[in-house]
Amino acid sequence: GQWEKALELFDELQRRGLEPDIITYSAVISACAKGGQSEKALEIFDELQQRGLAPDIVTYNALISACGNGDHWGKALELFDEFQQRGLEPH
Repeated sequence: GQWEKALELFDELQRRGLEPDIITYSAVISACAKGGQSEKALEIFDELQQRGLAPDIVTYNALISACGNGDHWGKALELFDEFQQRGLEPH
């Protein structure tokens, strides 16, 4: 699927020594959401936070969508609360 292609490109980017930014992470999370890969989206979200990147509204929207698609409603609500606490507004 397309989410797999997105992950391949994401991995290739890092193999070439390039650091993904929040836009790249958000795109990969979004691809995982559209591909029904909620667990992978959550893994990538954890990775971006471990790298010290701050998720933005696009990141949260993609991740909440992934959680909804994967029936992780509790996690989706948790993320919604988290982004509101950061002062971000939903689109």
